[in-house]
Amino acid sequence: MTIKRRVEDPCVSDRDLLDGPPPEIKAALKVLSGKWTLMILCQLSKRVARFNELKRTIPGITQHMLTTSLRELEANGLVQRTIFAEVPPRVEYRMTPHGRSLKPVIEALAHWGSLHLRRQKGIK
Repeated sequence: MTIKRRVEDPCVSDRDLLDGPPPEIKAALKVLSGKWTLMILCQLSKRVARFNELKRTIPGITQHMLTTSLRELEANGLVQRTIFAEVPPRVEYRMTPHGRSLKPVIEALAHWGSLHLRRQKGIK
């Protein structure tokens, strides 16, 4: 007999509404709410990339913001930075297995974004 564990809806609880969002939502937003975070993760979900490749594929991001965002993603265990002992040094960024676990979330957001754009344009 297989017992399935029921996953609680984090948005539905007996907690008082004044307590704010559930801790699970707060934790996710703390990691994912940066302006550039999802764009970086989206690019790294497709392939391993070097710093300048990421900078070229994310319009409007500054070198400082890309550096800061990558450091935060690395600190949160979503991105791995690999330095190769070459001259000149080569650095590559890739999603960790923990980061790759966000791929369905990114795909769901992209799908919702597509529906939202169609709705904004009046297309059903």
